[in-house]
Amino acid sequence: MTPVEALERVVHCLDRGFENGFKTKAFVRALDVIRSLPPEEVEERSANGTLKELDGIGDATVRLVKETFAGEHAYIDKIEAETQISMTDGGAAYMAAIRGDCHLHSNWSDGGATITAMATTARALGHEYIVLTDHSPRLTIAHGLDRKRLVDQREEIARLNEEMAPFRILSGMECDILEDGSIDMDNEMLDQLDVVVASLHSKLRMEKAKMTERMVLAAANPHVDILGHCTGRLIGKRPESTFDADIVFMACKQFGTAVEINCRPERLDPPRELLGLAISYGCYFSIDSDAHATGQLEWQPRGCDRAAERGVPMDKVINSWPMEQLLAWTKDKTLAA
Repeated sequence: MTPVEALERVVHCLDRGFENGFKTKAFVRALDVIRSLPPEEVEERSANGTLKELDGIGDATVRLVKETFAGEHAYIDKIEAETQISMTDGGAAYMAAIRGDCHLHSNWSDGGATITAMATTARALGHEYIVLTDHSPRLTIAHGLDRKRLVDQREEIARLNEEMAPFRILSGMECDILEDGSIDMDNEMLDQLDVVVASLHSKLRMEKAKMTERMVLAAANPHVDILGHCTGRLIGKRPESTFDADIVFMACKQFGTAVEINCRPERLDPPRELLGLAISYGCYFSIDSDAHATGQLEWQPRGCDRAAERGVPMDKVINSWPMEQLLAWTKDKTLAA
C-alpha cells in the first residue's frame, strides 16, 4: 500500500463512519498534498522527518505515512474497525439480494469523489451496476447539472462503461420537484436517462394540501422512477414535511413510482410508520445509499435493516433486480417484478 492509497482508505473509512468534521477535512487536505508530490520525495521526507514542514500535513499523517513505508497498518486497522457498519441477520438477507445502488452523487455536483472512484468502489462492494444521480440545475448550492453538463456527463459515463464492463454505470439524475410539481429538467433529456429520482429540496414547509398535490404530480410524471427521501427530514435538525401519505403512496402505486428507502444516517427516510404504509399500498422500493463519497456507498445496510424490520417484499425492491429487468421496468412500469 502506498501513502496515497493509505490516505484514500482513511478518508473512505471516515466517510463511512459519517465523520464529517475537521478530522476528515484534515485527511482530505493531506491526501491532496501527498498526491501532488513525487513518491520518492514523500519517502525521503518521511525518512528525514520533514513531511510536517508541508502545509496541510499533521502528526497523524506523518505517523500514517511512516507506518505505510514500514509495511505496518495499525492506524488503518483501527479506523477500519471503528467505522464498520453493523447489520442484522434480516438486513443481511436484503443486502445479499441487492445488485446495485440507484441514488448516488459524484464531484460533478456536490459529491466528493470522481465517477470512476464511485464506480470502482461500488464494483468492489459487489454491485453489478450503479445509477449516477447528480443534482439537477435548480439546486445551485449543490452545483446542479444543466442540460449541457448532463450531456457531457453521459459521454463520460459511456467511456467508463467501455472500460469497466461488465459492470455498468447507468445515467440518471436526482431532479428537484418544483413548487408546481413539475420536474427540474426538460422532457427530452429526461427521456434519455436510465433512472430518474425526484426529490424535494425546497419549500419543505409547504401547506399540507399543496405539498400533497406537488408530490402526487411528481409521482405521476412518466419520467420519474423513484420518489427520493420523501419526507425531507434531517433527524434532530429538520422535521418531516407535511403531506397526505395515503394519497402520495396511492399515487406511487398507481403510477409505478418506487419509494426510496434512503440510507443516509441523518435521513433514514421514510420513517418506520410511513414505510409500513407504503408497504400496505403495494409500492415498489429502492434501497439507496444517497452516497456523496466512496465510504458512504457502504450505508445500504441501514436501509436493508429497516426493510427487514418492516417486512418490505423482496420482489418489490427494484435494485435487487438484474439491470436488464430494472431498465425494462423504467421504460414500461406495467412490467411487474
